[in-house]
Order: sequence, then structure tokens, then C-alpha cells
Amino acid sequence: MNSTVDAANLAAAGTDFSVWGLFLEANFVVKLVIVGLIAASIWVWAIVFEKIVTIRKANRAAAEFEDRFWSGGSLEELFDQEGDNPKHPMASVFAAAMNECRRSKKSAGADVVHSSVRERIDRAITVTVTREMERMERWMVFLASVGATAPFVGLFGTVWGIMHSFASIAQMHNTNLAVVAPGIAEALFATAMGLVAAIPAVLAYNKISSDLSRFAARLEGFGSEFSAILSRQSEAMAGAEG
Repeated sequence: MNSTVDAANLAAAGTDFSVWGLFLEANFVVKLVIVGLIAASIWVWAIVFEKIVTIRKANRAAAEFEDRFWSGGSLEELFDQEGDNPKHPMASVFAAAMNECRRSKKSAGADVVHSSVRERIDRAITVTVTREMERMERWMVFLASVGATAPFVGLFGTVWGIMHSFASIAQMHNTNLAVVAPGIAEALFATAMGLVAAIPAVLAYNKISSDLSRFAARLEGFGSEFSAILSRQSEAMAGAEG
């Protein structure tokens, strides 16, 4: 009995249960899983940081642009300043609508402009909003994928590690807990890393998706209001020409 306890204590004492120690002692497949999960976690945080910065900049630029837009200044002057090289999504929507309005006026008579300019402007705004949001939503699929699959990848590493531990037990013909514990700890480390990668990815995906949805609604609202303004201007010009 005492010899068994002493053997267990010696085995436990010779095992490094630190994070680095568990990684070094893990099976090759478990190490591969852990490295992949660490890389995915780092990439998740990089995406989260990039999205936070991008959304904040877009909202700030949109607020500044809306202040200029609703200040009562000339739309033509604003277009000359922003239209050639729009630097943020709302400016892109504005430029697309103005460009389409100008093309419609040049290519059609007053009666045609009155009936079709709103539809053309709305189409240009919709396409631009969709394109800008697709650009802002880049890598969101990766966040969702990591959040959904990382726990299962970690579980795979755990199952593989436990299988390897039981194979070692069979070879050593020793079922002592001190012999089994290191291998099981190494295997469970993979599950922990899976959760470390998945939890931030899920939380970030939900938060960023909500922020992107609100920004998309902001763009669509601005586009609808601007389209109505351009349509009224076109109708007024058509009535004056008539």
C-alpha cells in the first residue's frame, strides 16, 4: 500500500501540470489541435479589433457627413467634395445616388425622368449599400465558424489524447491514477483551448453583427431620405420645364 502511494507521488511529482508543460508532454495530434486553436484564437482577436475600429470610424464619419448634408448647403458642392473619392460608406451611397441622378437627367427627357429617376436612384443606393456592407462584413463568417467548430475540434483533441493515454496504460499494465492523470490532463487541455477560442468568437460575432445591422439600417435610412429629396427635385424641374 505504501509502495503504491510512493509510486503515485513520484509520478505526480515528475509531471509538469503547467500550461506549457501540458503542451510539451501532449501527443503530436493533440499538439497540432492546440496550435490550430491558438492560431484561430489569435486571428479571432485580430478580426474583433479590426471590426471595432472599422465600425467606430464608419459611424463617426457618417455622423460628420450627415451634419454637413443636413446643414442646408449645396448638394452639388458636397458632391464635388465627396463624390470623386468617397472615403466612407455613407459618402459612397451619396455619390452613387448623385451619379445616377445626373446620368438619368442627361440620358432622358423631362417626362421620362419624372417617372423613372426614383427607381434608378433606389437601385443605385441598394447596390451601393449591399457592396459596402459586404466589405464591412468580411471575415464575419470566420468568427461564426470558429465559434461553432472550435469546441468540437478541442473535443477531438481530448478524445484522441485519452485514447492515447489508455493505450499507454495497456502497454504499462498499470492503472494507477498518477499514471493516467498526466495524459488525461493533456487531453483536457485541448478542450479548454477550444473553449478559449470559441467563447470570444461567439460573443464578438453577436455584438459585431448587431452593430453592423444598425449601421446598415442607418445607411438604408439615409439612402431613402436622399432618394426622396432627389426625386422631389427632379419632379420640380420637370414641372418647371413643362
